[in-house]
Amino acid sequence: MNLEQWIADYVRAWNTNDPAGIAALFTEDASYYTEPHAQPWHGRDAIVAGWLANQDEPGQTSFTWQPLTVTGDLAIVQGTTVYPDRTFSNLWVIRFGQDGQCREFTEWWMEHHPR
Repeated sequence: MNLEQWIADYVRAWNTNDPAGIAALFTEDASYYTEPHAQPWHGRDAIVAGWLANQDEPGQTSFTWQPLTVTGDLAIVQGTTVYPDRTFSNLWVIRFGQDGQCREFTEWWMEHHPR
């Protein structure tokens, strides 16, 4: 598993909404939690469909990140997503399969509120 490459591929898919690019990130039976306690999108096809139904416009966001921990098949990433009109702090919990594709992705996010 190469976390840096996987994140780069994720950000590229995020900015292009390319179905093949999205699908390549995940195992066939992966689960994608858009929030920690939400029902996941389960399976590659459902992940692609869910992603495209909730897509951002290409180039609308910038994303910076740093790994908090990487051990075996688990990576926890802290990030910041900036849209033109709002900013979010992110915590991603990513579990990888042996092939380097994600088998479980959980996204925690909090919007920054102006003071």
